[in-house]
Amino acid sequence: MDPATIVLWIAAGVLIAIGAIGLVLPILPGAPLMFIGALLAAWAEGFAYLGPWTLTLLGILTALAVAVDFVASAFGARRFGASARAITGATLGTIVGLFFGIVGVLVGPFIGAVVGELSVRRSLAAAGRAGIGAALGLALGTAAKLAIACAMIGVIVFMRLL
Repeated sequence: MDPATIVLWIAAGVLIAIGAIGLVLPILPGAPLMFIGALLAAWAEGFAYLGPWTLTLLGILTALAVAVDFVASAFGARRFGASARAITGATLGTIVGLFFGIVGVLVGPFIGAVVGELSVRRSLAAAGRAGIGAALGLALGTAAKLAIACAMIGVIVFMRLL
């Protein structure tokens, strides 16, 4: 192997590993990093195993994982009977939480949903339910992202073994 190929493989492995960590630590864009790692791996081997169709499938899975990230908290809040403002609050809380690290990402949707619900109804119980729904949505979203990442890794391994 030439040195450029070795560098590409190392970079691909590092990006996929950091991407896997990013699926649990929301401060890192996990699925996009994994996709870029797969793209570098495909490039390193001349697109012999991971071709355009496989990369397209991985791109679709990446887009799905990113969409799950933004929709999960709002969906959880909606399932617990939250108002439209609570759902907007959960979404905004997720975005603002990104700037405050792991704690912000974990607490942001809850606080956003509670504040949004309190702006509509002055019921602390309803606001609490909306916040819990947002937090559960975040947890289920993380689980879905992990499942998508496992599918991405499975596609990469399967195509490499063929």
